[in-house]
Amino acid sequence: MSTQQAKPAAPKPAAPANKKSGGIPAGVIILILFAVALSLYKFVMGDPSHFENNNPDGHPIPGDYFGIVYKGGIIVPVLMTCFLISLTFSIERILTIGKAKGTGDINAFVRKIQASLDKDDVEGALKECDKQKGSVGNVTLAAVKKYKQLSTDGSLDKEQKLAALSKEVEEATSLELPILEKNLTIIATLASVSTLIGLLGTVIGMIKAFSALGNSGGSTDSSALANGISEALVNTALGIGTSAVCIIGYNFFTSKIDELTYSIDEIGLSVNQNFASHHS
Repeated sequence: MSTQQAKPAAPKPAAPANKKSGGIPAGVIILILFAVALSLYKFVMGDPSHFENNNPDGHPIPGDYFGIVYKGGIIVPVLMTCFLISLTFSIERILTIGKAKGTGDINAFVRKIQASLDKDDVEGALKECDKQKGSVGNVTLAAVKKYKQLSTDGSLDKEQKLAALSKEVEEATSLELPILEKNLTIIATLASVSTLIGLLGTVIGMIKAFSALGNSGGSTDSSALANGISEALVNTALGIGTSAVCIIGYNFFTSKIDELTYSIDEIGLSVNQNFASHHS
């Protein structure tokens, strides 16, 4: 009976993982941002006050950028959605990676862990992990706990203990990395897709411009021609601008994640070296 009662408690370790992966699904966020972008395009940028004679079909008031962007056509809200998605997920990544670093300086934390293990002060290292928290602290905590367990385990030889310690660090790291890299794929995808969407808007605008030029016969319809060219250029600018933001954001977050993984690898190596030095 005691064995059967212990089994229901087994799923408990999975609870933190479910908590970390919670939140609003990315698909829902994208739909919400599309609705926001469409509303901004239609009701803010398309407000008659931004156009001559209060007519959205006419020319925008000189210097009124809302009216100018509105003339980019239906592709504009799609590009605005791409920009809002990149901005939203960038803010989310900044907050997540900031939490992953923990409460203190990572380099100082690494040195404290190394100093504690050099003195074989496992309890001191555990206290530092509890203070640090974050992904780096979580991985280090798992490694130090395994360190403590293996130090009193007489059933394994030294090589087996070192292998078990390395495996513990790898498993703990593999649980934290998906949290750090979440939504980066979306940002990377938008870096290329937004340029293509902008190019599509450019082509549509040029088609309208040349269609207006061809249908005008002997006289040139300057209004239709200007609207078509404006649509093309606005979409080009929005597409390139959004792509640039996504590329910069993706590279920035990747470099920050690389710094964290380097710190984790450094701690894992230190734990292994200290265990090899102090235990047989």
